[in-house]
Amino acid sequence: MTSPIRSLALASALLAVLAACSKPEQPQMPPPEVVVMTATPKDVPLQRDLVGRLSPYRSSDVRARVAGVVQKRVYQEGSDVKEGQVLFLIDPAPLQASLSAAQANLASAQATYANAKVAADRARQLAPQKFVSKSDLDNAEAAERSAAAAVQQARANVETARINLGYASVTAPIAGRAGKQQVTEGALVGQGDTTLLTTINQIDPLYANFSMSSSELQAIQQAQGEGKVELASAGQRTVQIVLPNGRALDRTGTLDFSDTVVDPATGSVSLRATVPNADRALLPGTFVTLRATLGEQKGAFLIPQGAIQRDTVSAYAMIVGKDGNVVRKNVVTQQAVGADWLVTEGLAAGDQVIVEGLQKVKEGAPAKGVTAEQAAAAKAAQAKPAPTQGKAE
Repeated sequence: MTSPIRSLALASALLAVLAACSKPEQPQMPPPEVVVMTATPKDVPLQRDLVGRLSPYRSSDVRARVAGVVQKRVYQEGSDVKEGQVLFLIDPAPLQASLSAAQANLASAQATYANAKVAADRARQLAPQKFVSKSDLDNAEAAERSAAAAVQQARANVETARINLGYASVTAPIAGRAGKQQVTEGALVGQGDTTLLTTINQIDPLYANFSMSSSELQAIQQAQGEGKVELASAGQRTVQIVLPNGRALDRTGTLDFSDTVVDPATGSVSLRATVPNADRALLPGTFVTLRATLGEQKGAFLIPQGAIQRDTVSAYAMIVGKDGNVVRKNVVTQQAVGADWLVTEGLAAGDQVIVEGLQKVKEGAPAKGVTAEQAAAAKAAQAKPAPTQGKAE
């Protein structure tokens, strides 16, 4: 074989070997498709969920104000009573006797005064003619004054006896719900002290007493100074009662008191709200969750809870950047608002936050973001059956 022919054959064999060793190129995988939402700043209510305890709006102990034996309980225990309604009856006989004795003493004092006045008038008439001495006139007038003072004292004793007789009918000092009786019929009360008979609590409205840490209050005040928070004016700060299942009752209370001193034992500030309770469904002493609305949070973001992840560093969200790559952003979450997290720091307006498909992406890798509407439309299109071809006749 000639040299040119041999070289051509060798080159052909080499090309065949190279063609056999070369591998076909793998097709490049498209970036994963994820559902994103556009982060939009909003003004949302500044709310805090706090634990508090309900207490009566007014509470009054009903006590025996005079000594005596309880004859009868007039009210029904646990019922609503009106102000001035009779609750207990104390035996009035001894008190009536005291009143009669005081009235008799008054009559005696009035008679003594009448006699003294007649004697003094006579002495004053005879004094100019020198028929009585100056000393006798002075004595007659002194007796008149003493008798007049005795009449006043006797009248006061009568009034005191009449008041004590009125205390034999023990009435309700306030309107509210009367508790159980503390004494029974036949008990001797008011002997040396004011015996407790029952207690009346006004439960419409109710007070809700709760507290907030001083550090949290300082943080809110600092945020207000920075323009991130706008606190509501006095009388506009509201609270709602939240049931254990998370449902808020359809009644709104008003924050009406905030202490000016921090409790050194707990480091918190005492607060109080007035809550309506027309249906008497809430009872004093109950521990409840209070959702306090203190104002507005400016420029915050509401992000679905599933889009916020946490690790040892902080909470974070995954963002599809403008270049199509996934970026991690550390965020600060304030509280849960329904199914969302209230994010106050870390996000910027317009960020494409990944809300579905987080398991498909990793930081720095590309991803394709679509809206929830686009994802739903694509899913519906895939689920729609293909049209069948008609058979030719």
